[in-house]
Amino acid sequence: MDILQLVDRLEELFNQSRPIWLTHSVIVDEDKFLDIIDQMRITIPEEVKKAQQLFAQKDRIMAQAQEEANRTLELARQKATELVEKEPLTEEAKRRAVQIVDQARVEAEGVKDGADEYSRESLANLVNELEVLLNQARNGMLVLEQKRPQGR
Repeated sequence: MDILQLVDRLEELFNQSRPIWLTHSVIVDEDKFLDIIDQMRITIPEEVKKAQQLFAQKDRIMAQAQEEANRTLELARQKATELVEKEPLTEEAKRRAVQIVDQARVEAEGVKDGADEYSRESLANLVNELEVLLNQARNGMLVLEQKRPQGR
């Protein structure tokens, strides 16, 4: 179950709870509340695992981008060598080879930058979601602590 669904269920339980007259307190079904908390304890590690998978995916994308850049550079070098060997105008071949290598570098940087930005945005979104969830869980715990009778 998604952590946000559990937070929604916790909020729904709170909203369905009976208020204590003349206070800001409510009576909550303890079994249902503890069940949701247990499910949250199970789900939060899953959310962290998803974050780790996303981070690993970023590394894979970066490795693919580097591999593609290396492949493009090698193809550019091969093309330059072919041009030098086939063309009587070696200066033109050298110029073209430099263009190909430069273009390959630009493309490789673009791919790497895109992968970095994607990873950065994805991780930032995940961090924000986890912070919201953590704050909601802390607020829920604070509300429960405030409701606890002083003798307990």
